[in-house]
Amino acid sequence: MLRTVGESSTAERLAEAQRFVYGPILDRVRHSPFHTNALGHSVHPPLTDITLGSWMGASLLDLAGGTPSRRGATLLVSAGLLAAIPTALAGAADWTETEGADYRIGAVHALGTDAAVFLFLGSLVARLRGRHTLGVGLAAAGNAVAASAGFLGGHLALTRGTAGRDGPTERGG
Repeated sequence: MLRTVGESSTAERLAEAQRFVYGPILDRVRHSPFHTNALGHSVHPPLTDITLGSWMGASLLDLAGGTPSRRGATLLVSAGLLAAIPTALAGAADWTETEGADYRIGAVHALGTDAAVFLFLGSLVARLRGRHTLGVGLAAAGNAVAASAGFLGGHLALTRGTAGRDGPTERGG
């Protein structure tokens, strides 16, 4: 599957569309603290732990906490959405330096994470409007999509080495 995505002309067109739409943002984040070697690696992977952990925690509360945990689950969905902003910016900054298969896989990863964000946004809106069951379902779908996108992101960071940083100097500008 990963080879198919990495060689896909559709993924290439998706990547080019994303670069066109997000071009001004990409230029800024590439020269920002979101793209640094201060940790010796990208800040994107540790930020994903906050986002995904919040969303998974919400779903665990939904499944095991019952009615008393609804407020906590809603808070965790919100926290995950807020954490998704710097997480996405850091990932986008890293993506600007990829090419070839990594560029295409990163584009599909980003599309998946965008879809997860929208599912969790829908979950939050449903919860705030008192439609808890719908919110729970959207969160479950969001976690499934985020896990799939995370598989691609993990492959990029761990197998392809895109989260590594070379050299001792700060990349920010």
